[in-house]
Amino acid sequence: MADVGYVRVSTADQSTALQIKAMQDAGIKKVFSDQGVSGTLASRPALDEALAYVREGDVLVVWKLDRLGRSTKNVLEVLDGLKSRDIGFRSLTEGLDTTGPMGEAMLTVLAAFNQLERDVIVERTKAGLAAARAQGRVGGRPRVMDQKKQATARTLYDSGNHTVAEIATMLGVGTATVYRYLSSSRVSHALNGQVGLGEVL
Repeated sequence: MADVGYVRVSTADQSTALQIKAMQDAGIKKVFSDQGVSGTLASRPALDEALAYVREGDVLVVWKLDRLGRSTKNVLEVLDGLKSRDIGFRSLTEGLDTTGPMGEAMLTVLAAFNQLERDVIVERTKAGLAAARAQGRVGGRPRVMDQKKQATARTLYDSGNHTVAEIATMLGVGTATVYRYLSSSRVSHALNGQVGLGEVL
């Protein structure tokens, strides 16, 4: 069994001295260090090394919980990985120690906060979409053929002087887009009794 430290600073001009001093004061001799590595990155070289180094019964120690990552989700993923390997975790500043009952309780609280964050994001997304629909906007990609282009395409096609390919070139859209519009337009007119179904493109 051994305590293994991990320290990280986000920019190259920051110093890990404070964190390393805290590790030394805690009697931790083996320390892995990431310099100028953001907590938002999926891969942090020294953290990857530390996670590969620790063995069952060891304890990974950090100065603060946020050294593992910027998001609750990311931190929980690392902690879950450690727990599955029977490796403990300790945060010196927060006093979090997963080898004891209070540490387990704290992990439960973190998991609850992570779920709350996800729920809030989902609710905000739903509210945003509802507000957009209320204002006549819908999600998804914008139409390539706006109303003006649709009218122009119909006029050019009905004149009989242009092919679909020529119309597509003039409007700056794909041939398939023009075909789709003309087909849907014909079907719509047929259903409304304006043209016979046999005339549908």
